[in-house]
Amino acid sequence: MEQETRWGRFRRSEAAQGYLMVGTPALYAILLLGAPLATIILYSFLTDGYLEIIRDFTFANYREAWTNELYRSVMLRSLWVAAAVTAVTVLLAFPVAYFVSFHVAPDRKSLWLFLITIPFWTSYLIRVFLWKVILGFNGVVNSGLMGLGIIDEPLTFILYNVNAVVITLAHAYAPFAILPIFVALEKIDRSLLEAGQDLGESKVMTFWRVTLPLAMPGVIASVLIVFIPTIGDYVTPALVGGPEGRMVANLIQLQYLKLDNYPLGSAIAVSAMSIVTVVSLIFLFLNRRFLRGPK
Repeated sequence: MEQETRWGRFRRSEAAQGYLMVGTPALYAILLLGAPLATIILYSFLTDGYLEIIRDFTFANYREAWTNELYRSVMLRSLWVAAAVTAVTVLLAFPVAYFVSFHVAPDRKSLWLFLITIPFWTSYLIRVFLWKVILGFNGVVNSGLMGLGIIDEPLTFILYNVNAVVITLAHAYAPFAILPIFVALEKIDRSLLEAGQDLGESKVMTFWRVTLPLAMPGVIASVLIVFIPTIGDYVTPALVGGPEGRMVANLIQLQYLKLDNYPLGSAIAVSAMSIVTVVSLIFLFLNRRFLRGPK
């Protein structure tokens, strides 16, 4: 009787209602995220055979992924491209977010945010193809520069290489970087900025010592939002990267679909996820430090 009473109280409690609300999404996440991830991790420790997977436990796939010069260079290139895209995107996004937050009238901010999200109206694939047209040998950039007489022959370093990947990804993820920074800037109490200037600080020093530190949680959020998906991007390197711009996702696709080497492809995928996890934890630690503030 006492157990039934406890069970009845638990079913009527807020905790039970909370478990019921999160139960379905948690089950959905386990089935569609956890199970495939566990399968990839399991495959990474198995042995590849001819058109089959041999169930022999081994670390050879990870040794191959980290010691093979080709695989290691592609993973390092992916890390470098993701870091470059993140840096370019966030550095360009901050002035836009700052302008909208501090210099646009409150009744017009929603319009500016609406305009910032316009790129989302078109397919990501279409936007990549458009950049391929813009940066092409006879594209808009080369045709325009040649028409103005600035160059005599088309530029070859802006397509089918790492530069094209960085340019395309920076444009694609710009709105994702602008919005978190804008939210962080909107939360800043304007009286703090006025107090800094009243104490004799210039506008530049007030920005450096007050505005930027208070906006850092938004900046770090933008870094994570841009860095995590770009390091695993597949479409952009395949379309505009060329042989020099291929990234780790293209390497994984090669192992799975072309070479039929699921264990090695899984090991490369797990290695890439580990790199992303380490970098993300570093930025989350920095975010907590900024939120906590100086002691």
